[in-house]
Amino acid sequence: MPGAIDVSSVLRSGAEVGPVSMRPKIVTRDVNVFYGEKRALNDVSIDIPERAVTAFIGPSGCGKSTFLRCINRMNDTIPTARITGRIEIDGENIYAKDVDVVPLRARIGMVFQKPNPFAKSAYENVAYGPRIHGLARTRAELDEIVESSLRKAGLWDEVKDRLQQPGTSLSGGQQQRLCIARAVAVSPEVILMDEPCSALDPIATARIEELIDELRQNYTIVIVTHSMQQAARVSQRTAFFHLGNLVEQGPTEEIFTTPSDPRTQNYITGRIG
Repeated sequence: MPGAIDVSSVLRSGAEVGPVSMRPKIVTRDVNVFYGEKRALNDVSIDIPERAVTAFIGPSGCGKSTFLRCINRMNDTIPTARITGRIEIDGENIYAKDVDVVPLRARIGMVFQKPNPFAKSAYENVAYGPRIHGLARTRAELDEIVESSLRKAGLWDEVKDRLQQPGTSLSGGQQQRLCIARAVAVSPEVILMDEPCSALDPIATARIEELIDELRQNYTIVIVTHSMQQAARVSQRTAFFHLGNLVEQGPTEEIFTTPSDPRTQNYITGRIG
């Protein structure tokens, strides 16, 4: 396959793949998204395994970010959006009428394309979620959550002496790790990442990728990325989207080396994009 990514060399230079749980954390069936009259997603069905990284790849505008936002009901904030189908997390239909989206979004953390720390201190950025969700009864417990979350995000040693300084004073890569710490502080089960490295330099990107591999030991992670090399480095499973359709899904190495659909092969080899 001329021009295809050498997945084996990318994986050797990146994280170890390790075993992938076969138990699905997220199950979607026949998910459609409409913005007014425009249909953005067509009958998307996929099982996303727990404690693994699943990458969504595909050209711009193919629906991968739209689908990602369905998983924590962020499309609910768009007045013209309408979602049909079924999305379950641990067997619970998250679009059921009695589901409260506030605790749901605490279970499903989100990291955006551009780092977006609050206009607060680094400490308050991480403490905000646990405080509003009542996860800490004392200041000592809150301090412990903040330190633990910053350690999980690989940021504690860099900011422990600057906790009261604004989060916006950190570098871009540090800000993104602060946002990851903010996401894990409320003990989510799932972390969604929408192009988390697109605004970062290569060194910061490498640090985030290492962090993703560490986090997948305890969290289910779904990442949208335009970088096929990144998908090959960090994910165990990959799903390829094209024109609102989920074309193909499977183990990352298989998707990149022996795709079953010619559209996937054409995207990987650069014929479409």
